[in-house]
Amino acid sequence: MIDPFGRKVTYLRVSVTDRCDFRCVYCMAETMTFLPKTEVLSLEELDRLCSAFIAKGVRKLRLTGGEPLVRRGIMTLVESLSRHLESGALDELTLTTNGSQLDKHAQALAAAGVRRVNISLDTLDPGAFAEITRWGDLSKVMRGIDAAEAAGLKIKINMVAMKGVNERDISPMMAWCGERGFDLTLIETMPLGDIGGDRSLHYLPLSMVRARLAQDWTLTDIDDRTGGPARYVRIEETGGRVGFITPMTHNFCESCNRVRLTCTGTLYMCLGQEDAADLRSVLRSSEDDAVLAAAIDEAISRKPKGHDFVIDRRSSKPALARHMSVTGG
Repeated sequence: MIDPFGRKVTYLRVSVTDRCDFRCVYCMAETMTFLPKTEVLSLEELDRLCSAFIAKGVRKLRLTGGEPLVRRGIMTLVESLSRHLESGALDELTLTTNGSQLDKHAQALAAAGVRRVNISLDTLDPGAFAEITRWGDLSKVMRGIDAAEAAGLKIKINMVAMKGVNERDISPMMAWCGERGFDLTLIETMPLGDIGGDRSLHYLPLSMVRARLAQDWTLTDIDDRTGGPARYVRIEETGGRVGFITPMTHNFCESCNRVRLTCTGTLYMCLGQEDAADLRSVLRSSEDDAVLAAAIDEAISRKPKGHDFVIDRRSSKPALARHMSVTGG
């Protein structure tokens, strides 16, 4: 799949549910209205759609949410998709999770061919964690991390950097990840969805974060890539890596190789644009995969050059009404 700007699309991120057992302040409002089950694709439909993309050249598949591991029967989907790993059609099957359910599923994920997971964790302080997630229990996430490590899964920690919320926790998180042998990715907050507050108050440019970190750590630029948008540095004191995802201060659109599929079968060719393709209606109207492949091709032909993210300090409104949990984290 080649988009209009010559970029090869090889990475599909699939939201298997819009539901989550946390209510992180940068992602959701505390009171959320979730989709009716009739609008959500079945596990079998998700399998067929993912398989169609793999047949079109997707080599990396990431399951997201919401929280993917709260989806009932999710391991059935993971185990079914693992056939594409065994055939060699897929290079990697992975997921992004908040870690709350990993103690239950880590061994089964590893057995199905998952080799690494991204775990969203914005602080190591239990009190701050409860405030950021609203409903979360840090000890449960830590048990999940231990279970994932015991299962042999490689772990990367994703941390959203927020001014006045967890900026003091970034350096301790780097030290902890270094001790545990985990990569760390720092992410700028993105203006997606009404979260019940003014997001601009917590916007923290990662250029500023890096400058502060450089006062205490020796950071060396490296060319490592993991298939996503992060730019990596080596922390000389720990030997670990830290990635910076900067959709606001330095976008990564020129090398974008991914598209996002929601749990309703809506394909977003760009996280920061509203243009989308309804693949659910195609999926449910025809059993012919050629028809589905044609719909995917048409969608990729509309992939834009880049997003329009902006934090507007004159307005508390998000750039897009769509929540991150709908599109997939």
